Amino acid sequence: MRCDDVRVALSAGLDGEDPRVPAAALAGHTAACPGCRSWLARAERVTRLARLQAVAVPDLTAPVLAAVAADRAAAEDSVAATRRARRQVLRVAVAVAAVAQLAVALPILLAGAGIDADPHTGREMASFDAALAVGFALAAWRPERARAFLPVALVLAVCLAGTSAVDIAASTTALVHELGHLAAVAQAGLLWALGRVSGEAEHRLPTALAPGRG
Repeated sequence: MRCDDVRVALSAGLDGEDPRVPAAALAGHTAACPGCRSWLARAERVTRLARLQAVAVPDLTAPVLAAVAADRAAAEDSVAATRRARRQVLRVAVAVAAVAQLAVALPILLAGAGIDADPHTGREMASFDAALAVGFALAAWRPERARAFLPVALVLAVCLAGTSAVDIAASTTALVHELGHLAAVAQAGLLWALGRVSGEAEHRLPTALAPGRG
């Protein structure tokens, strides 16, 4: 066997490949050939050093954490933007409800318009409606206080719905005359939704301003 062929086979063996030469033949040639024996020793030393050499691995901890933080911040910003938009829509809806209720109450309160039976009772009811409209307007202006007005709106909606159902069942009033009370139920629902959205914003504010957060 030629030394070149032997060294190619030895190199393949060091690389974990098939030398395609019987091991006994390689061992016999290496034992009898000082040059190949010396070459094998150097090759083994180089291979060992290459395998034991430390490989510098870059520390990617900071970039990975920064990317995760950026993704989380982007997601939180998206959620916050959606919540702000929903809150704004609810504020406008509550404000419109307040204006509508005040527009109905003021003519009765100031001029007695639309009162057929008892003017005094009609003005008392209009005063209550005007006060409730002011409460809705304040809730639209300061949404974080919407939950403070919610019990009043809920009691009004429940009482109106309950008394309307009893009166309709007793045939003392017609269904068409009681449909207007559905506005009170809708107003209570809007106020509840506005208070809920505003409460979520308040709960998340300390987290967003916590130390270490961007």
